Amino acid sequence: MSTPDIPLFDISAWRAADLDERVALAARLDRAMQDSGFFLVSGHGIDESRTERIRAASRAFFALPDTVKDAYGTGVGGRGWIARGREANAYYGEVGDAATADLKETFTLGREDADGDPAWFMANVWPAEVPSLRDPVTAYAEQVQDLYRELLEVLATALGLEPGYFVERTRNAPHTFNINRYPALSVTGAPVEGQFRVGPHTDWGILTILDRQPGYGGLQVQTLDGEWADAPYVPGALTVNIADLLARWTGDRWRSTRHRVLPPSGADPDEELISLIVFCESDMDRVVTPLAPPIGGGTDYPPVLAGDYYREREAAASVG
Repeated sequence: MSTPDIPLFDISAWRAADLDERVALAARLDRAMQDSGFFLVSGHGIDESRTERIRAASRAFFALPDTVKDAYGTGVGGRGWIARGREANAYYGEVGDAATADLKETFTLGREDADGDPAWFMANVWPAEVPSLRDPVTAYAEQVQDLYRELLEVLATALGLEPGYFVERTRNAPHTFNINRYPALSVTGAPVEGQFRVGPHTDWGILTILDRQPGYGGLQVQTLDGEWADAPYVPGALTVNIADLLARWTGDRWRSTRHRVLPPSGADPDEELISLIVFCESDMDRVVTPLAPPIGGGTDYPPVLAGDYYREREAAASVG
C-alpha cells in the first residue's frame, strides 16, 4: 500500500520568507497537492485554548435533549443543528444512502454578511442554552478565514500566478463552519455494513481547514492506488485538503481526494470525538473554469457556477 505525501507546512516560515524562499516552499506543496491533496499546517498562531473552549461549549450543546436541539434544527446547507441521520456524504456523482447515514451530529454556521445574498448568508443560530459558544466560535472562524487567505497566496505562488489570484476571486464566500460530534460506540450501537462517522466523499469547495482529534475512529485518506491510509496527526497542526472546485479550477493538476471518518470502534467504545471544520469556499456567483496548461492539469471541465455545484452536492448528501 502506498503512503500519501501529506507534508507539514510551517506557515510561520512562509511569513518570514523572501520571494525565492516562498517559491521553494510553495513547490513542496505543489507536489503534495498532486499526490494526496492534503497537507498539515503548523505555526498558524491560532490559540489552542480557544478550540478547547469551543469543544467544551459544543459538548454542552450536543448533550441537550433532542427535543431542545430541535428548535435549532436545519438541513444540509442550512445553519443550526443537523441531527444524526440527516446527512449521508457520498462521492461526487453518487447520492448518499439513508440506510448508512453518517454517524454524527453537526452544529453548522458560517460567515454573516448583511449585504450578501441571503440564500448563502443566512443569520447564524446561537443556542440560548449555551451562551458560551458564540464568542470563541466567532473569533476562531475569523482566524481561520485569515489563514485561508494566506494559504491561497501560497497555492497561487505554487502555480506561478500572482499571489492574490485566488484571494480576489473568493472574497465573498460564506465559509461554512461545521462542529461535528462523533458519538461513541456505546451511544450509536454497532454500525451497519458500509456505515461511517462520515462516509467516503470529497469536499465541495476550495480548501477545507480541519482541527481534529485523533482516535480509533479517525480520518483516513484514499491513496493513489485506491487503498485507505490513516491521515497523520501532529498536535497543534491543522489538516488542510483540496476540495472539488479548486481541483476543477486547476484542471485536476491538484487532487480532491476521497476521505472518510471511520465508524466508532470497539477498541474504545466510549471514544467521542469533536471536529472543527471550516469549508473555505469561493464566491457563489463565481464561474469556475479550468486554468489552461501548463498551469492547469489539462482536464477540460465545462465551466460551472459555484453555487449550482454546491446545491447539487447538498441535495445528494441530504437525508429526509
